[in-house]
Amino acid sequence: MTSTAPEALRGQDAGKEPPPWQRRLRRFGYVPRPVTGLRERLVPAYARPSDRLWTVLGAPPALAGRLWRLSAWGGPLLVALVAGLLRFWHLGEPHAVIFDETYYAKDAWALINQGYEGSWPKDVDASILADPGAVAVPAGPGYVVHPPVGKWVIGLGEWLFGFDPFGWRFMVAVLGTLSVLMLCRIGRRLFRSRFLGCLAGALLAVDGLHFVMSRAALLDQVLMFFVLAAFGCLLIDRDWARSRLAAALPVDADGVLRPDAAVAETLRLGWRPWRLAAGLTVGLAAATKWNGLYVLAAFGVMTVLWDVGARRTAGAYRPYAAVVRRDLLPAFVSTVPVAIVTYVVSWSGWILTDKGYFRNWAATEGRDSSWSWLFPDWWRSLWHYESEVYRFHINLTSGHTYESNPWSWLVLGRPVSYFYEDPAAGRDGCPADATEKCAREVLAIGTPLLWWAACFAVLYVLWRWFFRRDWRAGAIACAVAAGWVPWFLYQERTIFLFYAVVFVPFLCLAVAMMAGAMLGPPGPDGTAERRRTIGAVATGVLVLLIIWNFIYFWPLYTGQSIPMDDWRDRMWLDTWV
Repeated sequence: MTSTAPEALRGQDAGKEPPPWQRRLRRFGYVPRPVTGLRERLVPAYARPSDRLWTVLGAPPALAGRLWRLSAWGGPLLVALVAGLLRFWHLGEPHAVIFDETYYAKDAWALINQGYEGSWPKDVDASILADPGAVAVPAGPGYVVHPPVGKWVIGLGEWLFGFDPFGWRFMVAVLGTLSVLMLCRIGRRLFRSRFLGCLAGALLAVDGLHFVMSRAALLDQVLMFFVLAAFGCLLIDRDWARSRLAAALPVDADGVLRPDAAVAETLRLGWRPWRLAAGLTVGLAAATKWNGLYVLAAFGVMTVLWDVGARRTAGAYRPYAAVVRRDLLPAFVSTVPVAIVTYVVSWSGWILTDKGYFRNWAATEGRDSSWSWLFPDWWRSLWHYESEVYRFHINLTSGHTYESNPWSWLVLGRPVSYFYEDPAAGRDGCPADATEKCAREVLAIGTPLLWWAACFAVLYVLWRWFFRRDWRAGAIACAVAAGWVPWFLYQERTIFLFYAVVFVPFLCLAVAMMAGAMLGPPGPDGTAERRRTIGAVATGVLVLLIIWNFIYFWPLYTGQSIPMDDWRDRMWLDTWV
């Protein structure tokens, strides 16, 4: 005889009075979760367009089915193709070392050639741009303050295409394009909607900050890619685990899936390869920049809470206890040790070459350490190096023209100018008949209308998570918080708006989720149809305005010469100058 589910899991009785906490929250918009089948709650089906759409398009049923199947990948690939064309268009321009490319492009070239970063002479950038083949890689070790994975990624492009702006930006542009494809697929799985998935990806494709970061050899775009990949892996793992639970639950005589406390509390979910992949990708994120460690902590909590929700839905009386017994240790082993091993392996070039900065510290200054008998020299040298880097980061308080407080990031309070020139008339694209100098700038700033819409979308996501208990909203909020909130702990440190690129994909998911709410669900009556039509028009207007805004700021994203008056017209806030 199978055990029964808790009262809360049997479905809501029509005449049963809701508990007091639910009655109090209703004034704020709380709505109890609708009663649906257990299988649908564990593994929701993907939304399908109505037959009316195919009728309007004139597609026969066979063609409609084929288009529907192709759209799962066809739509995301089309969006990614557009994003890639935008990002690779004149990728080598401006032909200059912009902003922090002066560090990472050269460090990447040294890693590719000798396995460790070198100490480059000052003012070498002009020589590299003029004739990179004539510039020797310095053999002396250089002191660097970020792990090597992002520089290995940049160096791969240099190895393929040479030590020039196109070469050191190539792989970052590849990852920027792939992140658009990933977000389309992640949004599809998260919302169970191909349209909303492609909408999220399209918004990312036309975000100015993501676009500029895709065309610059900086580490933060690489970090963003691995963080997004880890989120996607955990999302697939969530569906896999819930499918496993659904397959193990009993089915009654009518073929209806039933909750079962014994199954929900004792079933071992076994090998979870996507969770291991998440551990690998979040390890690569941390091995790009250290703030990936905050993502590891946040995503670790999130995936465990997803397991709690799955076992509760399946019928567990004590879901937290069941997760502690069955899932907590496997979840830890699948992520944290994998991430740590990945991080250490990323330093292989520094370890094996025996010539990197601080590489021989344990054999010289640290030879009298009390830990020398327990750990090998390379480990103690690496630990010392990391300690020194940590002290550097927490004491980095020197002022910078473009630094900003994280409170101002969502409203784009202070963007970062990566490159600026004021060419005279007739030079570098400035019209010959210009009455004054032109402006040529690469400005790291998000598409303003998208980010300002995201401010409302984040509030909507938080509201929906708290008052509607929507796990999708909670997942988006968790990812945004993982990339944003830790910077509030270091407000005295010199930090920049472009650090926010790590959570830009999740802002796009938030806007897509808000757009889905604006569209509203389909309904059988005319009122619902009119409501949906109005929502579609409002959503379409918002998306078109965002695309127009991206086009309007295109010259500032790509470093094109424009008349000074046109440049001033685009400085919407005084803090953007």
